Amino acid sequence: MPSVLIEVRQQYPVAVELEIMEAVHTALRDAFKIMASDRNVRLIVHEAHRFQCPPEKAKPECYTLISIDAFLGRSLDAKRQLYKLIVHNLEPIGIPKDHVKIMLRELPSENFGVRGGQAACDVNLGFKIDV
Repeated sequence: MPSVLIEVRQQYPVAVELEIMEAVHTALRDAFKIMASDRNVRLIVHEAHRFQCPPEKAKPECYTLISIDAFLGRSLDAKRQLYKLIVHNLEPIGIPKDHVKIMLRELPSENFGVRGGQAACDVNLGFKIDV
């Protein structure tokens, strides 16, 4: 049930935007073992002057910031796998590995309201968090 925000510095064609979103979602499915239907991914395009990045980047237009809010409880190995899979999945799209920054924020399940206003800790989510 992670919530993902992808921020980029250039306008991509719609097909590429969908590829970027799918690349991150696929990494989450593989590393965190979430269901394929568990999809909450947003992509925001910033004008480059409104989204500064490290000046030494070879392709600053490709700099990509990914913020993920997820339930607390994934192992360090699952997190490491997630980071590697995200950059691996984005590289064929033309986003260099060193141009991706990923921020994972973990929150207790009681801090998520789901399925009609219930605390996530009170419902059967249908997947394991402790992967």
